[in-house]
Amino acid sequence: MRAVIPYKKASAKSRLSPVLSLEEREEFVELMLNQVIDSLKETGIEKIDILSPSAYGLEGMKKARVLLDEKDLNEALNRYLKEAGEPIFIVMADLPLLSPDHIKGITSTKKDICIVPGKGGGTNALFIKNPSNYRVKYYGSSFLTHCSIATASGQDFEIYDSFLAGTDIDEPEDLVELLIHGKGAAKDYINRKFKLDVSRGRVGLVPV
Repeated sequence: MRAVIPYKKASAKSRLSPVLSLEEREEFVELMLNQVIDSLKETGIEKIDILSPSAYGLEGMKKARVLLDEKDLNEALNRYLKEAGEPIFIVMADLPLLSPDHIKGITSTKKDICIVPGKGGGTNALFIKNPSNYRVKYYGSSFLTHCSIATASGQDFEIYDSFLAGTDIDEPEDLVELLIHGKGAAKDYINRKFKLDVSRGRVGLVPV
């Protein structure tokens, strides 16, 4: 089994720009990436690839193999799957709430494919036992699309329903979930900049 993490550091996470500067966002995504890698390694997954359109921020990376591909994410991943020759775990880099236990649960599926839905119809992770028979299609409602692709390819699939694994960090309100439920370097970074605001009906953020 091999894990692959799509990743882009340059100008990352523009939707967090109301609360984090460009420099802060780039620092933050690097911390999240390393936390995902550490969780993978803790489960015993040693073959880890980072698939990126640029080497920016990946110079000197020792924890994983860096593969550069300037093509569209779907094109790059589908080429990767075609050439894989072994089960592949695709996991996004912005999942600091994803734990080793989640990874073990996802990759121990009895089905051909395990799909982890993200917020708003996205896909946070995919475990594919026969990658040469599967193609990904991210963006839009990719979760439903990936379910349909599995069915059309004659492969059975399981949905891994988890709030924590399904929480990708894209919007300022997602940082609230990180502060409430997270741990590790990504949470520590945000905790130095914000604290929880419980003065209103819904928990929010205020600068430290």
